[in-house]
Amino acid sequence: MSLTLDSYRLLGRSGLRVSPLALGAATFGTEWGWGAEQDEARKLFDLYVERGGNFIDTASTYTDGSSERLLGEFTRGNRESLVLATKYSTLRRPGDPNSGGNHRKALFASVEASLRQLNTDYIDLLYLHVWDFTTPVEEILRAMDDLVRQGKVLYVAISNAPAWQVSRMQAIADLRGWSPLVALQIEYNLIERTGERDLIPMAREMGLGVVPWSPLAGGVLTGKYGRDTLTAPSVASDDGTRRSVTIAGGTLTERNLAIVDVVKEVACELGRTPAQVGLAWTLRNPDVTAPVIGARTPAQLEDNLGALEVDFTAAQLARLDEAGAIGLGFPHDMLASDTGRAFTRGDLKVEPRR
Repeated sequence: MSLTLDSYRLLGRSGLRVSPLALGAATFGTEWGWGAEQDEARKLFDLYVERGGNFIDTASTYTDGSSERLLGEFTRGNRESLVLATKYSTLRRPGDPNSGGNHRKALFASVEASLRQLNTDYIDLLYLHVWDFTTPVEEILRAMDDLVRQGKVLYVAISNAPAWQVSRMQAIADLRGWSPLVALQIEYNLIERTGERDLIPMAREMGLGVVPWSPLAGGVLTGKYGRDTLTAPSVASDDGTRRSVTIAGGTLTERNLAIVDVVKEVACELGRTPAQVGLAWTLRNPDVTAPVIGARTPAQLEDNLGALEVDFTAAQLARLDEAGAIGLGFPHDMLASDTGRAFTRGDLKVEPRR
């Protein structure tokens, strides 16, 4: 069934309504060597909002702060109608260890900086950006809850963290009456599906809406990379292109390009672009609330929004699922096997231990 940007969905266990595609603002600004200048970023913002989009994703350090500053300018006239999501954790000042991390000092300082840059009194959704394996979960949760009680943040969420830590945090928040996590950001697409093992089932069970980043696998699922890139040198990102980042990240492999081949085949059958097919596959997952799209030009954004209109046949969806399928590993595979099911049904006779 076709969707539109104003086919709003509830975010996790909250009552917050968000668009089925979030506009990623990491492309707002050119400080990282690629991205959109202010005028072009404004066109992206206006196009998304005019179509009914209300869910915009940024972070305190995206494009060295330009992303938030540009959004602060663009949202002057319609701030209340938008759901602004930002993040804290990444280092804001090189050489200052307390300007990054998950702890209370970094959290409060980052939120104050984001409020200034976004030119707003409150943040709709605040993510812990990257797990630091150091800060006690109680410190994180209590600090987040303090910000919610102060009215500076409305909802809290988490990104790039182990499933067992997220579920533990949610249980503690529930038991202590602190603000619960309502969303989980993970890398998820036809190429990167390891979240299906624990992160996505955990989110479903604990009431977190899944908001995938990189739903097109850094552009690989658009079909713009050929097999000639497999022999390209593994360069760093210092040449100012997304291509070099993708190559250096190891996303271009024979396995992944074989998945792209299936995406292209389905796209041809539907009269759609590979990008639309890749996005639509993620979008149609019932556990996904809103993939984050990171267009750099209005033409790319227009193409991405076309994913809302893509309908798959059951056979096409099965082909895509099979192309990128992964083994779930232990204990999932064992529990789903005939032996595992027989144990739970009591069909097997188990010899007593001696």
